[in-house]
Amino acid sequence: MPIKIPDQLPAREVLVREGVSIMDERTALRQDIRPLQIGLLNLMPNKIRTETQFARLLGASPLQVELTLVRVGNHKAKNTSEEHLISFYQTWDEVRDRKFDGFIITGAPIELLPFEEVNYWKELEQILDWTTGNVHSSFFICWGAMAAAWHFHRIPKYTLAKKAFGVYRHRNDAPASPYLAGFSDDFAVPVSRWTEVRSSDIPAGVGLDLLMESDVTGPCLLSEPAGNRLYMFNHIEYDSTSLKEEYDRDVAAGSAIEVPHEYYPDNDPSRPPLNRWRSHAHLLFGNWLNQVYQTTEFDLEQVGHRS
Repeated sequence: MPIKIPDQLPAREVLVREGVSIMDERTALRQDIRPLQIGLLNLMPNKIRTETQFARLLGASPLQVELTLVRVGNHKAKNTSEEHLISFYQTWDEVRDRKFDGFIITGAPIELLPFEEVNYWKELEQILDWTTGNVHSSFFICWGAMAAAWHFHRIPKYTLAKKAFGVYRHRNDAPASPYLAGFSDDFAVPVSRWTEVRSSDIPAGVGLDLLMESDVTGPCLLSEPAGNRLYMFNHIEYDSTSLKEEYDRDVAAGSAIEVPHEYYPDNDPSRPPLNRWRSHAHLLFGNWLNQVYQTTEFDLEQVGHRS
């Protein structure tokens, strides 16, 4: 089944070129089916790029998905036009009375700031609390995962001596997890962050399961079955060229940055990078949507009322 996104969203043209099945709004209205309602709280500066990355993964599922783009209300985006935000986004205040089957909170390039110094931290804390009663399953990404882990479990983040940057091998710690169905024993995941969480800080007895980790970059994916939450500390959703663009930007700015780890063939930035994580990204998001579909309420308004 296709993904339903606004007809004029810039991501549509990219996804159609890639063969992702897109449903227009008129067709969706004719279908007697309840699509999964997925919200995306987009905290990344390049919102159009991020919309496309997540819509690509959500649209690959055989389930019908309706994507709602959400933004924080008290933060002015510097890299996305106000016209785009007005046309395609709703503020959290505008959706806070709705229920969602799934809700994704993205990363943000603010990881070196203490959480409490982020200018929308209070609103984000309200959103995280709101997900417990209005969202069936939450999926937190990179800084969003660190913020949620701190908010719900007081798991701290630590500043790294140098940026964890590149494509790193990760270990499958929970082959029986439904979220890792079909996963290899080890696999590649893009990493791009100046901070980390540590497995030694994951509290025991609170229902957090470590599903993926790297010997070099630490925990990658936690699940919390009781809260229907996933915490992904890396960027498995990245495009093939996302790390290249970050690297080129830093080189052009004269910043001290190393060539991304195991990203370019023979570690040569003049050669096109190889995408070695795409299949596992699709697998993870497909598994998540499948779990959402199998366990969410038939009546969306009952989300949050299950005893």
